[in-house]
Amino acid sequence: MSTKPERAPLLIACALGIEHLALRSGDRGGADGLVTVLRTGMGPRAAERAVTRILADPALNEAAVLATGFCAGLAPGMHPGDLVVAEETRDTHGSTPCVGTELLVKELVRALPGRTVHTGPLVGSDHVVRGHERAALLATGAIAVDMESASTLRSAVRTGVRPVAAVRVVVDAPGHELVRIGTVRGGISAFRVLRAVLPAFYEWHRSLLLPRR
Repeated sequence: MSTKPERAPLLIACALGIEHLALRSGDRGGADGLVTVLRTGMGPRAAERAVTRILADPALNEAAVLATGFCAGLAPGMHPGDLVVAEETRDTHGSTPCVGTELLVKELVRALPGRTVHTGPLVGSDHVVRGHERAALLATGAIAVDMESASTLRSAVRTGVRPVAAVRVVVDAPGHELVRIGTVRGGISAFRVLRAVLPAFYEWHRSLLLPRR
């Protein structure tokens, strides 16, 4: 009698308490195997430390890693509540290609009908990007920016061969710029979108078919 292969765990990483709350309060019933939701803290260094530390746990040795949370949209026509699925993450250290982008888009459209999903490069920054910096980043081909995704995925693949991805919810876009990070707490739409993405993440994880060695 054949047995179903045990899937590698899934690590979902976010930075902020409000992001963690959204993910923890979402639908966790569709998970297939061990799912860990990690709050890394804000900024690339915090993300690098937290991800490197947790992936040192033998139980997460082969974990797939997905970075998520809020982001700033760079492209004209983006609005708060839109979704960004990274084709790659970029920062000053280089780029990290993402796995299963098309599947994530399909599953996000299914989970959140009517929401716009953008795909393209997601760039990392060590500070909140405003004004002319946004235009400069857009000129590189990036469609959105956040402070942790690039560091999270780079740290994940540095610790071992594993699938990685990044999905972000736009809270700050051209024409809708945040005054301060605390304004996110008023982003009820973005919070609800983030809370609803878990089924898409689980389908991405399920599709990877990563039996333990």
